[in-house]
Amino acid sequence: MRRWNGWGDEATVVELPAHGGAFLAALIGPGQPLPDASLAQVLAQVPASRLAVHPLVSTDAEVRVRHARGQSLPDWLAMREGRFEVFPDGVALPETPAQIRELLAWAAEQDVLVIPYGGGTSVAGHINPQAGAKPVLTLSLERMSRLLELDEQSLIATFGPGASGPQVESQLRARGYTLGHFPQSWELSTLGGWVASRSSGQQSLRYGRIEQLFAGGTLETFAGTLQIPTFPASAAGPDLRELVLGSEGRFGVISSVQVRVTKLAVEEKFYAVFLPSWAKALEAIRTLGQARVPLSMLRLSNAIETETQLALAGHPEQIAWLEKYLALRGARAGKCMLTFGVTGNRGQNALSLKQAKSLLKSFGGVFTGTLLGKKWAEGRFRFPYLREGLWQAGYAVDTLETATDWANVDSLLNKIEASLRGGLSDEGEQVHVFTHLSHVYGEGSSIYTTYVFRPGSDYATTHKRWQKLKHLASSTVVNNRGTISHQHGVGRDHAPYLPVEKGELGIAALQAMANHFDPDQRLNPGVLLK
Repeated sequence: MRRWNGWGDEATVVELPAHGGAFLAALIGPGQPLPDASLAQVLAQVPASRLAVHPLVSTDAEVRVRHARGQSLPDWLAMREGRFEVFPDGVALPETPAQIRELLAWAAEQDVLVIPYGGGTSVAGHINPQAGAKPVLTLSLERMSRLLELDEQSLIATFGPGASGPQVESQLRARGYTLGHFPQSWELSTLGGWVASRSSGQQSLRYGRIEQLFAGGTLETFAGTLQIPTFPASAAGPDLRELVLGSEGRFGVISSVQVRVTKLAVEEKFYAVFLPSWAKALEAIRTLGQARVPLSMLRLSNAIETETQLALAGHPEQIAWLEKYLALRGARAGKCMLTFGVTGNRGQNALSLKQAKSLLKSFGGVFTGTLLGKKWAEGRFRFPYLREGLWQAGYAVDTLETATDWANVDSLLNKIEASLRGGLSDEGEQVHVFTHLSHVYGEGSSIYTTYVFRPGSDYATTHKRWQKLKHLASSTVVNNRGTISHQHGVGRDHAPYLPVEKGELGIAALQAMANHFDPDQRLNPGVLLK
């Protein structure tokens, strides 16, 4: 059963190790747990629906609760406190594009707002209903999850938009293929959501971001149906796929997705390397990326994240032996862990590994084989579950991400961390901040920062602390040549910062697009565009 007030399956528990709790307590103070509300308390708050009866729409209270919030930290706080404030008036569960069109027509007739909903994993406020005079219908695509067609000559697969990561991969792997798109939210997020938010998977170095994988599809709008054909390339004007990519439900509802797939690799391995300093590590990963060594994944943790990962890994005796070995090889305090993957046939992988080893050794890299890489691969979708363990121990955790050119990576990373680290100093509170580079390009890199802080004495104080930290970091990003989002999208949380990136003319162009496809502004108002 999926948690109603947190991340993932209730049966999956990732606890904070005892020594991990001691590590955080030494850095930012002892945890301060807050009480959690019960589902029964929240169900008692759900008001009567304002929607007319429709056979595809459920107005059940628990269904509405489970579709009322995403997974941002403000969502988390609202769920844990039990103060949802606004619920959708109903949840529609269409099974075909025709039913989506029927629901849109009904929404126009009934003067209803519509929120497209995939896996509910948004961390930027994409799916939250807002208070207002008009009823709100959440349109869940979870029943549209099948592989509809696989063109094995063109390597194009057609899916329903509600297919989750495991559903996409299981259906493709049964036929010998993979999409290769693995965001950290892979367990719950959906193919339609990946397209709508311009998602990036952990192995995008091999398979590409979703914009490289998205070949075409269908968008149901209030102005009609937009069909995007699957050309391998076209010079016939602007690419209409870009109207769908990153549209975040403002222009229409994705009803089918066609993606470029790849035959399953013969072999895949992940390796961990420790570099003696951040300066060496940064130069090494940039050189690897620009040399186009055929790797499937590159991830570089800065020194603080490396220390934190080792502290929270469990098995303190084994970690102590690792630390001794690394120190003997020259990777002491300030060391940074780089994880990389090789995916393909054995001959290709051997050559890729040889190239990577040669280059990384020239920067003082210490190889530790595949053990830590295998641990990373086994646990890569479990990190979101740690929020539960941290919360129970009395700590709040959030992330933010951006991307910038190589010339600016180090400067922007330091400014982001500094803005967060000192963000609560006026309250006498410490914030633990650490960062990794998760996606590498020839011209630059993403920057993914995690910050841990103590909740306040109540939920309102905790939310204010988050608001302060979020605003400081987001302002730092957009005012220092960073994008407001590399992979999480804009939603409501990032919308105030988008004009800095797009400019007045760019925002006006996007608004004109929304007005064209949705003249009455029924679809997800306030998301992406204010």
